[in-house]
Amino acid sequence: MEQFPLFRNITAEQWQDMQRCFGVVERSYRPDDVIYDFGDGGNRIGIVLSGSAMVERIDAQGNRAILEHLTPGGVFGEMLMFANVHGDSIRVLCEQPGRVCFMPYQALTKRCENACDHHSRLVENMFTLVADKATMLSERVEVLSRRSIRDKLLCYFAMQSAKGRGAAFTLPFTLSALADYISADRSAMMRELKKMRAEGIVEVKGRQVRLTA
Repeated sequence: MEQFPLFRNITAEQWQDMQRCFGVVERSYRPDDVIYDFGDGGNRIGIVLSGSAMVERIDAQGNRAILEHLTPGGVFGEMLMFANVHGDSIRVLCEQPGRVCFMPYQALTKRCENACDHHSRLVENMFTLVADKATMLSERVEVLSRRSIRDKLLCYFAMQSAKGRGAAFTLPFTLSALADYISADRSAMMRELKKMRAEGIVEVKGRQVRLTA
């Protein structure tokens, strides 16, 4: 837990104290299980402990868009909710089997009776996470602002490479999910990737990507 951004500088013993204080609940999920539905108004904060999940938006026409990929330490909840449009459905969907713990939103907004230091650190860490999410949203806007599928792919690949992963890296999700993330038709994206491979720009095998130009 101490390795997760939300619990930075919080010991395992302190986390156990907060679990009792906040009434933390832990649940296990399998692929395609709905972990959280923003439409339910649960007013909870979820932390991915293991496995992975995706935040997806489905509009009134049934079009799907990947908003965020969550790995261990990832946080979601009402206070981190993306701007919604009436008729859209926003859910957190399990991708790889794992565990998620939930705590009430009041755990961050209401000071505990003991005014403990680790509670203050938890709030500070959450502010840092919110800033990080704002950065991730800016990156996605940058990708979506590109006009062509090729430009979107190259922009996204360049960002992955710039994060210290080098010319070769592993996508955080499947190619099908990547199409949803860049808001492109999957077949059209696959055709573009085929052209890019033929031109020696990129090598793609499953989730493995290597920039060659």
